Amino acid sequence: MRYAITLSYSGANYCGWQIQDNAPTVQGEVEKALSLLLREQISVTGAGRTDTGVNAINYVAHFDTGHLIINNTQELSAMHLPQGDAPIEAKFILYKLNAIVGKGIVFHSIEMCPPDFHARYSAVKRTYSYLVHKKKDPFIENISLYCGHDLDLGKMNTAASYLIGEQDFSCFEKTGADNRTSRCNVVSAAWSPYTPAHAAMAGMAGGEDYIRFEISADRFLRNMVRAIVGTLLDIGRGKHGPEWIPRLIKSGDRCMAGQSVPGHALFLTKIEY
Repeated sequence: MRYAITLSYSGANYCGWQIQDNAPTVQGEVEKALSLLLREQISVTGAGRTDTGVNAINYVAHFDTGHLIINNTQELSAMHLPQGDAPIEAKFILYKLNAIVGKGIVFHSIEMCPPDFHARYSAVKRTYSYLVHKKKDPFIENISLYCGHDLDLGKMNTAASYLIGEQDFSCFEKTGADNRTSRCNVVSAAWSPYTPAHAAMAGMAGGEDYIRFEISADRFLRNMVRAIVGTLLDIGRGKHGPEWIPRLIKSGDRCMAGQSVPGHALFLTKIEY
C-alpha cells in the first residue's frame, strides 16, 4: 500500500532533502523515523530536492508499506503497534513520528493514496517564496536575507513579469545539472511587501522594509529560484534594467545572471497535484 505524507521542515540543520552519505538530510531523518516505527526498511520519495538550508512547508512525500494505516475516529483496542494486518491509526503514527524525528521536522498528515501516485511526478505546480528584509532585524535574520541597499520594487516586478511563460531557463540553472530539459512553465512571479509575525504582534506595519518574492511553476531547475532572486535584486539596485531579463533568458548563459542568494530565506510553500 502507498501512503502520502505531508511534513514541514527547517533546513537549518540539514544538508538538503536528498539522502547523502555522512551528512544529515531531511529524507534520511524521515526514512529513519518511519523505519523505526513501522519495523521495516522504508524508502521515501519526495516531491523534489531542496538544497542545504532551504525550508519547506507542507512538503509531500510517499512511501510503500504492508501496514494498514487508517485515518478515522475508530479506536484501536491497544495503543501500541499491532502485529500482522491489524490497522494502525494515522494519528498514533503521527504522534510517534513527531516524538522521534529529528529537530526541525514536523509531520502533519498521512493518508493512503493510489498505487500510481508519485510525490514528484504527479505534481503539476510548485510554489516558492523568498524573504528579504531591508533593515536590521535580529528576529528574522535566520529565515530572511538582509539587503541594506535601496531596492526599486516596481522595476523588480517588471523584470519578474518577463519570467512568466514556458521558456528555457538554462541561465538560472546550476552548472553541471543533469536535467533532461531546462524548459519550465512559470505561471506567476512577483514581489510584494509583507508584515512578519513579530512586527504584527507589536502593532507595526512592515511596509517595504520586508518584501517577499513568490514564484509558481510546473517545475524548477536546481538553484533556479535562488539565481532568479539574486538577479532581480541586482535589477532592484539599478545594476540592470528590467528589459535585461529577456536577453538573459535568450542567452542561456548562467555566468550572465546574478549570484545565487543564500538558501536559508527560501521556502517551498505549496505543491499541487
